[in-house]
Amino acid sequence: MNTSYLRYMGMLGLSLLLAGGLLSGCSSTGVKKQVLDSTNKLKQGPQQKPFRSITNFSSALRCMDDLMISNGVRDVSVLVEDLVDQTKKVNAGTKDMLISAVSDMTKRSRAIRLIAYGQDSGNLIGFLQAAERKNAYAIVPQYDVKGSISQFDDNIAKKSVEFGLAQGENFSLGSGRSGSATILGVDLTMLNTSDLSIVSGVTSRNAVLIYKSGKGLDADAQYKKFGITFGATLSEAEGNAQALRNLVELAAIELFGKLTKVPYWQCLGVDHADETVQIEIADWFYSMEAQGDELVAFLQSRLRMRGYYQGPVDGAGNPQLADAVIKQRAAFGMSEELKADLPLFTQLLTGVSGTPSSSAPASGSPPQPIQLTITGSGNSRSHQRGELINLAVKTDRDAYVYCFMHDEYQRVQRFFPNRFTHDALVAAGRPLQLPGAMRFQLIASENGKSESIACFATPTDALPNLAETVRGTDFEPLPAQSLEQVQQAFAAGAGKSFGQAYYNIEVRN
Repeated sequence: MNTSYLRYMGMLGLSLLLAGGLLSGCSSTGVKKQVLDSTNKLKQGPQQKPFRSITNFSSALRCMDDLMISNGVRDVSVLVEDLVDQTKKVNAGTKDMLISAVSDMTKRSRAIRLIAYGQDSGNLIGFLQAAERKNAYAIVPQYDVKGSISQFDDNIAKKSVEFGLAQGENFSLGSGRSGSATILGVDLTMLNTSDLSIVSGVTSRNAVLIYKSGKGLDADAQYKKFGITFGATLSEAEGNAQALRNLVELAAIELFGKLTKVPYWQCLGVDHADETVQIEIADWFYSMEAQGDELVAFLQSRLRMRGYYQGPVDGAGNPQLADAVIKQRAAFGMSEELKADLPLFTQLLTGVSGTPSSSAPASGSPPQPIQLTITGSGNSRSHQRGELINLAVKTDRDAYVYCFMHDEYQRVQRFFPNRFTHDALVAAGRPLQLPGAMRFQLIASENGKSESIACFATPTDALPNLAETVRGTDFEPLPAQSLEQVQQAFAAGAGKSFGQAYYNIEVRN
């Protein structure tokens, strides 16, 4: 985020600036009509910035759920630690509020698996060390949310007569008779659990101004984002806690929007042409461009979603991708050249493409089923108790592969694709290694019980179109009770060309 944006959204810890000092108030104790009129104007800001009345951000959370579905976001695993109150002044369950917000944000997509754990970084390290005893059911999360209630400036301004109050462009309000203002701030940051480094650019710093009038029986809360003031009315029973809940909901939208690279500002009613949104998009682009492979993977993923690209999402350029970029630029009305620039990035993030040319095979003989094989290390399916298992999955043509396990507890779980490798495409002649470099392990039953693995291959990405009973979330029990039910779902959703292979894990006693 650039400095002008930080100036606009940040610096809330400073004392409120009184615009021209306290506005000249009347010595009369009565509330006059002209004072109320001017107060309403002040609440909307000196330049009549957009002002929207809200109860909460529930509709924005539902919008985020839809965005993650439409953008193919799935299998994001996040650990959330206790979000402490550094100010020692707010008695509320901030972590629980975040968990509720993420739950509401993923009701349909189930894109984010949130794991509540720990009280400090020591507990985080302990959790990660314990997770090193990992198998297909105890998996290291990809990310960790750290943060706190970082600011609580109480009663920073009081007055017993009519007055107006403003802090630069951030907040403005007015009152008749009496009032006080409080600023409450929350900071959240996302870490990579692999090395506890900060995920670049994935932070949320927001604050709410709470204004209480009269005897404190009525209060207003104002949240600023992208130049919009979201105003909420608080009752005496709600007070600071409800203001904090709304603030956490706003923070969740921003934090996970940045993490998954979906245009979350749409859910706040902001167009991508907004200047601050343009700055956000440019920050994403130049950050990804600096990494190189990250931008290439973004292009591969978005172009494949739009039907222009059928190759792997591996961050490595290839002729298919070059051709897809040229065709997508033409559909957007851009110059037909091999150029991955900010305008193309913006359109891929926010725009609607034209219809891609069909890549379906010509009509003729029906497609033959994909040939799929699973082999274990040493070509033996007999394993000792607790033995690590390594598998190689081969296909006779480029295909999308999905692997499931029926474990010793009679649970069915999907373990590929997963949070470590989202792309299910496997190239012919390049066996998929499971687990390979992915951060989980397959371990033969310690109890000596048999388990089964089934992999299915399809010519196109079938997972988004499967029933929820077999799609689910990686490494979590599915509603499906057997691998046969999973097979039936693929047969119904992928047609006769899908392939299948099984691997039974026999344990030597």
